[in-house]
Amino acid sequence: MPLKVIITGANSGIGKALAIEYAKQGAVLGLMARNQDALKIIQDKLPCEALIYSVDVTDLAQCRWAAEAFMAQHGTPDIVIANAGISSGTMTENFSDLDIFKKIIATNLVGAAHIFHPFIKPFKARGFGQLVGVSSVAGIRGLPGAGAYSASKSALTNYLESLRIELASDNIHVTTIAPGYIKSPMTDANDFTMPFLMPVDRAAQVMVKAIKNKKKFLIVPWQMNLIGRIMHVLPIFAWDWLAKKAPRKKRLPV
Repeated sequence: MPLKVIITGANSGIGKALAIEYAKQGAVLGLMARNQDALKIIQDKLPCEALIYSVDVTDLAQCRWAAEAFMAQHGTPDIVIANAGISSGTMTENFSDLDIFKKIIATNLVGAAHIFHPFIKPFKARGFGQLVGVSSVAGIRGLPGAGAYSASKSALTNYLESLRIELASDNIHVTTIAPGYIKSPMTDANDFTMPFLMPVDRAAQVMVKAIKNKKKFLIVPWQMNLIGRIMHVLPIFAWDWLAKKAPRKKRLPV
């Protein structure tokens, strides 16, 4: 039986690379994103069966519709990857940034819950399944100028940890992936030096291996794992001193 995998944000970047990597394994894919045309281009190039769904993960009804449509054709998937995410610099003093803040939280955090929700009961009924959330190293500590993005990824990491514990007794595995800098359209918008920038295809290979091994938490690339651990334990005064010199994300439309 081929592996059945759902991926959100599959139209570009990490989501697209994950779709390509799973396609090499002959998986049956359910690919979701807002951009239907981009999904169609990917679908036509993949050497496997791939169903595409134009979905905004902030809309629960759309997520449920896509989940039910996939399961009507192929049954319960094996893996559901909540990868959809948006990023922008935000400054709370700017009135217009408050709407951007809401959109980032709605997509990066609530969107993951929306796409996981329709699959948990089927996973429980079957007796196994795996949920994967793509968080970020940016969620380890607050980054100046990126309050919304850092907050959304910090909350996502903690949400995934809660899920991991509460679903363990149902044989449902939860994997948290926290990328550092991965070459993608999201990082292409950055105008500063990005240490240990990793090609997206290589990142996808590492992620797929970690998912297969049911790893609970992964930071990629490996160099950022060390930096992430240091970030986590730095005392407040040290982090404040370092972070105030950090480059700021651009304010972008989302």
